[in-house]
Amino acid sequence: MKNSNILAVDAMGGDFGPSVVVPGALKAGQKCGAKILLVGIESAIQEILDTLPDDLKTVDFSIVHASQVVDMHEKPSDILRQKKDSSIQVACRLVKDGKAHSVISAGHSGACVACGMFIIGRISGGERPCLATIMPTKTTPRLVLDVGANVECKPHHLFQFALMGSAFAKDILGYEEPSVGILSIGEEEGKGTCTVKEAYDLLKVAHNINFVGNVEGRDIFIGNVDVIVCDGFVGNIALKLSEGLALSLFDILKRELLGNGLLPKIGAFLAKKAFKNLAKKIDYAEYGAAPLLGLQGSSFVCHGASNSRAIENAVLMANTYLEKGTHNRLLANLKENEELTSYARSSV
Repeated sequence: MKNSNILAVDAMGGDFGPSVVVPGALKAGQKCGAKILLVGIESAIQEILDTLPDDLKTVDFSIVHASQVVDMHEKPSDILRQKKDSSIQVACRLVKDGKAHSVISAGHSGACVACGMFIIGRISGGERPCLATIMPTKTTPRLVLDVGANVECKPHHLFQFALMGSAFAKDILGYEEPSVGILSIGEEEGKGTCTVKEAYDLLKVAHNINFVGNVEGRDIFIGNVDVIVCDGFVGNIALKLSEGLALSLFDILKRELLGNGLLPKIGAFLAKKAFKNLAKKIDYAEYGAAPLLGLQGSSFVCHGASNSRAIENAVLMANTYLEKGTHNRLLANLKENEELTSYARSSV
């Protein structure tokens, strides 16, 4: 099975680099048929390739050498200026030059955003790209955006995030008419900061979007809203809080069940399958990556601690994004509402 998509994968990104990125990317290529460009230090990539099963080596792939690696402590601005041959910059240039259709990286998220903005470039009419993350819930996944790309936002930025998020949820999550809410301190209209209230007014009259009003923090996990919009400061805190809470609850539950006598241990054994299913539901590796929406090409940012399965799912998501033509739907949503965006921009 082959398709025409070419995916540039930052092989040096993440906590584990090529050891998880290379097999994860090739497994995805094996499933979807896209061509995989492994970008990074050729010798390091080849060292991992030599350890892989022969069937993975038959995948359509090639190595694109990049001599520099980005460290997590470096500033994005320094990376842009001083590490032009870093794997993330080289991968983004492949997209910019039309040699790849999407970039996937588990590296420095700030560098991924900066390189996406200044190398790939923003879409026409799009002012800020935003990071969207898929949050597992007790029913269906929710899309939350922005989760870190934009710490401070204007009302029309939140408005555009909602338009882009709606397009993504429709194609990638499969929601026929995704409901969209804006995160605030109360459900009633008029609650929240000036930015939130002005964004609310824009979304009320937007075209081609199912806006349902304000939502509160609890609605991320227990509500019925498919797409939740906020600025990157709030979104990043919500994301990290949920990750920490999930890990803490599992740790507490494990200690309680395995450390208090025979009966709790028997209960834990009987509930083993349920715990496995729950762990799978809240595992970020199931979704793979956060799309960076609003660029001229597509970009997906993975968790720094991504394992091979997370990389595989990220590459598969990038391929689905291309196959579904989600980028065109996103552009159409922005185009249909450009008069509202222009009005809001001029009012700032």
